[in-house]
Amino acid sequence: MKKKALTAAILGLALSVSATAMAATGMSGLSPLDGRPETNAKKMLPKATYKVESVHQVEGRQGVASEGDYFWVSGSKTLAKYDKNWNLIEINKNPFEGYSIPSNHIGDIDVYNNEIYVGAENFMDGVGKDIQIAIHDADTLKLKRTFSFEPSSGQEECSGICVNPDTQTVWMCSWVGEESGRYLYEYDLKTGKYLRKVHLQCPPQWVQGIAYYNGSFYLTADDGTADEIEPDHVYRVDIQPGASNATVVLERTLDDVTFQGEIEGITFNKAKKQMLVHYNRGSRIVLGMVKGFYPGYDKEISEVFCYDIKKK
Repeated sequence: MKKKALTAAILGLALSVSATAMAATGMSGLSPLDGRPETNAKKMLPKATYKVESVHQVEGRQGVASEGDYFWVSGSKTLAKYDKNWNLIEINKNPFEGYSIPSNHIGDIDVYNNEIYVGAENFMDGVGKDIQIAIHDADTLKLKRTFSFEPSSGQEECSGICVNPDTQTVWMCSWVGEESGRYLYEYDLKTGKYLRKVHLQCPPQWVQGIAYYNGSFYLTADDGTADEIEPDHVYRVDIQPGASNATVVLERTLDDVTFQGEIEGITFNKAKKQMLVHYNRGSRIVLGMVKGFYPGYDKEISEVFCYDIKKK
């Protein structure tokens, strides 16, 4: 009995000392944080202010990309190219030609080194499957090559894709909620190898598009209820090398678009220092599908809003 009592006393003392040490260092069994996000006002505020400079009606209801003097717009089943004045110069109405896995849906896109990056899938009533990453020629808009999607990542849908030229990686986002929509998914740009997923802390609802600009990722989210004329939003995510998670920051409330419809893709025009946001209006959207129109509309109107960026 004495031996048991002595053992218990020693164990209790050890636990007490351990708890005291952790309290002194600010630790409670977790890895120490490099500054809590909520205590760093600069990190939790928008990087810039944004003012609408122009609006352009386009062919395609999904995404937008910019490089040099050209713009590209994706529809669910189309790819289109515009000149610097937003004149349509090329359109591919059968972009899935040559795909080894049949697809029926393209989300937000990106362009890098004159190649269009597409996250393609089969999508119906809020459910995506057969995801694949396709690269198209930016001039002809035709398929050049594909690389495999990694099912073990847990991604269940692809609403957008972008290239991070700084790290030579490709990133995808998911519109489908629950676990799939709470992460960003990273692949190697050259090999197509799946690298990791990053957990979004305070994740936005219904992520639609993704873009990389000046060290940060920007996400669009269709999180406003159109029937209540609620605005959608643009969010910013700063991801540290090797991190498994990143905090989401509200960057811009889109209360200056024409009627609240559905936000889609996002890109940046580096030459003009503009943020470009793709936006649809007129259609009622249920589970990601067009189900009729709002009063006063007999068709959907797709537009790109160009916002001048002014750093704070």
